[in-house]
Amino acid sequence: MTSTTARRALVTGGSGDLGRAICTRLAADGLHVIVHANGNRARADEVVEAIHGAGGSAEAVAFDVADGAATGAAIATLLERGPVQVVVNNAGIHDDAPMAGMSEAQWKRVIDVSLHGFFHVTQPLLLPMARTRWGRIVSVSSVAAVLGNRGQTNYAAAKAALHGASKSLAREMAARGISVNVVAPGVIAGRMAGDAFPPEMIKQLVPAARAGTPEEVAALVAFLCSDAAGYINGQVIGINGGMG
Repeated sequence: MTSTTARRALVTGGSGDLGRAICTRLAADGLHVIVHANGNRARADEVVEAIHGAGGSAEAVAFDVADGAATGAAIATLLERGPVQVVVNNAGIHDDAPMAGMSEAQWKRVIDVSLHGFFHVTQPLLLPMARTRWGRIVSVSSVAAVLGNRGQTNYAAAKAALHGASKSLAREMAARGISVNVVAPGVIAGRMAGDAFPPEMIKQLVPAARAGTPEEVAALVAFLCSDAAGYINGQVIGINGGMG
């Protein structure tokens, strides 16, 4: 990387509430942000336009992280222009049900996106990143992976698997100047949490008595992606208002 070239950051699930906040913050920090979407490319384009409007650098891509071939082709295209040195694995889906009533399809699709998606996106980026001797990999998990949550055995399993994968990958890549960490948010304000967590329930569940904001999570992700955080490696960092 030369001093005139911005580091490139790929943020999967970059068109959602949390993804948008992460993309916006990384762009404000001077990175060129690749905003990923799956089904809703238009929302990714909106994030890119907002970043451009604020004077930042960004582009949009669309592919299904659960589809290894499609992801591999998209990553190969990105790598034609050089290494991607920052990866934020934020893509994930919910499909909640008590396990006694959960279908095999519900179980597998949630794990396909969060866990297999992590592999499909991250693995082909590792060697080009390692050649630069600098990289940041951050995966977005959930407090559900730490504490468990009723109706989310599939989601908690997928996210908890990222913890073990990230700790192991950190050991593999640390000598190359690459850090691999996980952030595990609790109840974060946005479309997804608004339906599931009414205000009174939040006051009971969260010691801080409020939902977190996407911007608070984005600030933590951005720090972990910075030069200053180089010695933080293989960690799962909760951001949950004291839930655990």
